Amino acid sequence: MTIPSSTRAAVLRTHGEPLVIEELPLPASCEPGAVVVEMTCATLCATDVHLWSGAMSFPGMLPMVLGHEMAGRVIAVGEGTKDALGRPVQVGDRIGWSESTCGHCHGCTVLREPVACSNRGYGFRQRADAWPYATGGLAEHAYVPATAQKLLLPDDVPDTWAAAAGCAVKTVVHAFDRAGGVRPGANVVVQGAGALGLVATAIACSAGAGVVVTIGAPAERLELAARFGADVTIGLAGEPGDRVAEVLAATDGRGADLVLDMAGAPGVGAEAVEMAAWGGQFVIVGTTGPRPDPVPLGTIMGKQLSVLGSLNGDISDYHRAIEFLRGFRSCFTWDELFSEPVGLGGASDALAGMSRLEQVKAVVQPRLP
Repeated sequence: MTIPSSTRAAVLRTHGEPLVIEELPLPASCEPGAVVVEMTCATLCATDVHLWSGAMSFPGMLPMVLGHEMAGRVIAVGEGTKDALGRPVQVGDRIGWSESTCGHCHGCTVLREPVACSNRGYGFRQRADAWPYATGGLAEHAYVPATAQKLLLPDDVPDTWAAAAGCAVKTVVHAFDRAGGVRPGANVVVQGAGALGLVATAIACSAGAGVVVTIGAPAERLELAARFGADVTIGLAGEPGDRVAEVLAATDGRGADLVLDMAGAPGVGAEAVEMAAWGGQFVIVGTTGPRPDPVPLGTIMGKQLSVLGSLNGDISDYHRAIEFLRGFRSCFTWDELFSEPVGLGGASDALAGMSRLEQVKAVVQPRLP
C-alpha cells in the first residue's frame, strides 16, 4: 500500500485549549525496522490529561500529538522489520508498541534497563512540526520508528485492551515486578482508583493477596474496584488518620504488606508509611513532578520499610500486560474501564471529561467522524 502523504491529527498547540485538527506530513518511506500504521484505537491516560492541561510540561514541547497508548494496523513496513519476539511484521498485521529506546546509552547497555534509556522516546516527546511528525495516538496514521519495540497482537485481544496495555497496564505490571510480586495472603493497599489503581487491584486479587484495600474516588470507581477484587474500599471524604485507621481495622491491626501509590495526590506518601505493616513495602508509581511530599523517615526506619520507585515499564512488561488481560478475561470485565469511542473531533471533550474524573479510560478511534 502507498503511504499517504499526510494524516489528520488532533494537535495540542495551547495548554488547556481544544486540540486543533490539522494535516501532518508522513514520511514517504519506512526506514528498516520501522512501520506506518493506520491507527485503530488510542486510549487516553492521566499523563495525556496533565500534558493537555499544562500540569505536566517541559520546554519546547508544543506543538505535539497526544496519545501514547495505541494500536494500529500496518500499512507500510521497512525492510527486515520484526517484532520483539522475532516475528516478521507485514502489511495488514495488527500491532502494539512500546516507546523507543536507543540501545547504546548507559541505561540501555550498562544498567540493562530500557526504562533508564537517556534517549527514551514517547510519541508525546516528539514535536508535531519535526520529522517524523505523526508519532502520537491522536492521529489517523502514525510512524512507528525502528527503535520502538513492536508486538504482533493476538486476535482475541481487542484494540482497547492492547492500547491500554501500552502504558497503564504495563506500568502496573512493572510496579508489581519491582516489588517482587505478592506473597500469598499478603495484605495490599492500592492508593488510587483510576486506571492504574483498578488494574493494580485486579492484579493483587489474582495474585492471591489476603486483604485488598482500594482507596480513591468517586464512588463509581470504588464500586468498580470492588468488582475488580477489592475486599475493602475507602473514599476520600475523611481525614488521613481515618483512612489509616480503616486500613488497620481491615488488616487486624497489622497494616499492609504492600502499599502502591497509584494516585500521586498530595499526602499519599505519609499515609502509605503509616498504613504499612512492619517490614512492608511502599512502591511509588503515581507521583510525578518536583512537588515535595513529606514522609516520616523515622517511621520508615522504625518499621524497616522498603520504599521503591517504579517508572512505567518496557516491552517485556507490555507483553506480560497483554497476557494478563487475556488470561484473566473471565475473571474481570475489562471493558468496564473504557468509555464509548469518539473520533478526533471528540478528543478535547474526552480529555476534559477525564480531568473531571468522569471517565476512567477515554477511547479515541481516530477514523470515526
